[in-house]
Amino acid sequence: MKPAPLKRNLGLGLLTMYGVGVMVGAGIYVLVGAVAAEAGVWAPLAFLLAGLIAAPSALSYAELSSRIPEASGEAAYVEKGLNSHLLAVLIGLAIVLAGTVSAAAVLRGGVGYLTALVDIPSEWAIVGIGVALTLVALVGVLESLSLAAIFTVIEVLGLIAVVYAGFTAPPVAVLIDLPEIYWPGVAGAAALAFFAFIGFEDMVNMAEEAKDPTHTVPRAILIALAITTLLYALVSYAAVRAVPVDALASSGRPLVLVWESSFSASPAVLGGIAVIAALNGVLAQIVMAARVLFGLGRREKLLSVFYRAHPRFGTPALATVLLGAGVIGAALALPVSELANVTSTVLLIVFAVVNIALIALKRMQPNAPFRTAVWVPWLGLIGALAALAASFLTGATH
Repeated sequence: MKPAPLKRNLGLGLLTMYGVGVMVGAGIYVLVGAVAAEAGVWAPLAFLLAGLIAAPSALSYAELSSRIPEASGEAAYVEKGLNSHLLAVLIGLAIVLAGTVSAAAVLRGGVGYLTALVDIPSEWAIVGIGVALTLVALVGVLESLSLAAIFTVIEVLGLIAVVYAGFTAPPVAVLIDLPEIYWPGVAGAAALAFFAFIGFEDMVNMAEEAKDPTHTVPRAILIALAITTLLYALVSYAAVRAVPVDALASSGRPLVLVWESSFSASPAVLGGIAVIAALNGVLAQIVMAARVLFGLGRREKLLSVFYRAHPRFGTPALATVLLGAGVIGAALALPVSELANVTSTVLLIVFAVVNIALIALKRMQPNAPFRTAVWVPWLGLIGALAALAASFLTGATH
């Protein structure tokens, strides 16, 4: 008996909102301080560099999504481009791992904001929120992404408020006489900031639920990346403009400091928005990783138990429940910085392999519904390897 297919409910608007939501929810509310600790007042430059590193890989993903619009995106790309079933399965499992760990990092960071607003044990908050979001992901992709779209609008408005606060506050003295750029710090910060761009690769795994995926998915990826890069550059500049770097680096809630630099209103509003951003990031990652397991189940007999969609909801039920449990467990066990570093390292390796797969596919089949220049995947490969080297060098110096 052939398994029930996933339901095609997603248009350009919802898919773009999904991408923006998962990227913005991936850590900007907690990463600004960590990036400032590495790059100082040059944190905005680190975010722009991270965006430049991500851009060629995003273009590669856009082309690959038009060539092979499948739920287990990276696994399918690697299998067809490099003709290696084992490597394809390993890459797919790496994406599942990265999605799980990323969602755990965002969940733990969001609960940090929540417990500052509400007197509740963090462990109970992690479990309660994790279970609730898993149930939403289980009910349906349209319901999940519609809720994610609402979350995205709220969190983007929150970031716009932070930008306004940072731009209207009195500037800190250090910006009057800018220090010389410390490039090793900026490079390490860019590798860390790369975590905040995680999300565009998730969008390709929604291809089997997108309407006209060969055209919708590539456009959604590029629009989402452009919106997110602009937001990050503005937010990080507003932060270092309004708050001393040392204060940003030592705070678990850095954007609250930016808010307080200009607004007399309680920062509880921003704290609430940060919690919503975390909910969005966690929901998006659970939805994505479950689709990857679904797609892997189609191509690998050992994982075939996951190749089943719920007959009523049209979602990969078993994969969703497993992912939800994994996210809750990882969030309870590990701190945000370790979770972010693991996710970035895994994804940079995946990006390198995926760009190599596109290089091979371009040689075999030059034409595609959405086509990038021949040099794009090469640039994506170099960028991913450079960021990976920077992250290892930074880790070695700490």
